[in-house]
Amino acid sequence: MKHDLARELRHRQTDLERKLWYILRDRRFHTQKFRRQQPRGPYVVDFVCFERRLVIELDGSQHAQPQNKAIDANRTAFLESRGFRVVRFWNPDFRKNKEGVLETIRIALEETPHPARLAPRHPLPHGERETHVDTGQPDDDGHLLPLREKVARPA
Repeated sequence: MKHDLARELRHRQTDLERKLWYILRDRRFHTQKFRRQQPRGPYVVDFVCFERRLVIELDGSQHAQPQNKAIDANRTAFLESRGFRVVRFWNPDFRKNKEGVLETIRIALEETPHPARLAPRHPLPHGERETHVDTGQPDDDGHLLPLREKVARPA
C-alpha cells in the first residue's frame, strides 16, 4: 500500500531530503505547510504543499537513467492532470546552490495560485449554496469524494 511505502520513505530520508525538510517543515518556509513523502495516486511525492498545489521533487542520479526519465515524465503528467505544479531539483544543485533552490521554490509558491484566489468555476444561482458530504468512494489520491448538493439558503 502506498501509505506504508510513504511511511518507510520518511524513515529512510537521504541527508539532502532531511536538510530540505528541516527548511520546509512547520510552516518555516514562507508560512506554507509542506508534507513529505505523500501518496498521490500511484506515486509518492517527496514534498507537497497542498494549499498551493505545488510538488517539490529532489532527484538523485538514478533519475537520469532513460527508463527513470520516462517514469518521471509520467509522474509529472499525472500530477499536473490533477492540478499540481511539479518542480524538480537534482541533488547536486541543492548541495551546491541551496539558496538558489530555495529562491526557485519561493517563486514557484508565488506563481502557483492560491485556491481561495481562484474565481468559482460554476457559481450557484442566487440563494443557493453547496454542502459537502463524503460519499465513501475514494478518488485517485485515496481521499473521499464529496457529494455536492444544492441547498436553499434560509431567508
